[in-house]
Amino acid sequence: MTDEPLRATVTQRGVVFAPNDDILVVQRATDGGWELPGGRVDRNEDAVAGLQRELSEETGLTPDVVTPVHTLVWHNNDGNGRFGVYYYCRSRQRSVSLSTEHDDYAWEPARDARTRLSTPQQTAVDTATQTHSSST
Repeated sequence: MTDEPLRATVTQRGVVFAPNDDILVVQRATDGGWELPGGRVDRNEDAVAGLQRELSEETGLTPDVVTPVHTLVWHNNDGNGRFGVYYYCRSRQRSVSLSTEHDDYAWEPARDARTRLSTPQQTAVDTATQTHSSST
């Protein structure tokens, strides 16, 4: 048992697969880094509904949120606690409409998409790819 429980903001991201098995990555407007789309859950918001809202706000897509595939706990550079949940998602759409949070996007094969991402997001892509392969 820990002496002090983690106080954390919950962040959710989607590993969104297109019908041809490409994965969506988006480029942050703030620093040019690439990430999986998603964001923070609002107070009293259902987890899946929160992810669907974030994906819609950031990309204009309404993918099916299938299942969680990876979780992670950390402290950011400001010392704030974070709890991240990554979901395997499927989209029939490929037409993306970005919010102002992102400057660019790409649909790429998993091996290419993961080269743009942080290690935790690479792990989420790997796990989602295994889930996707076993469900198709």
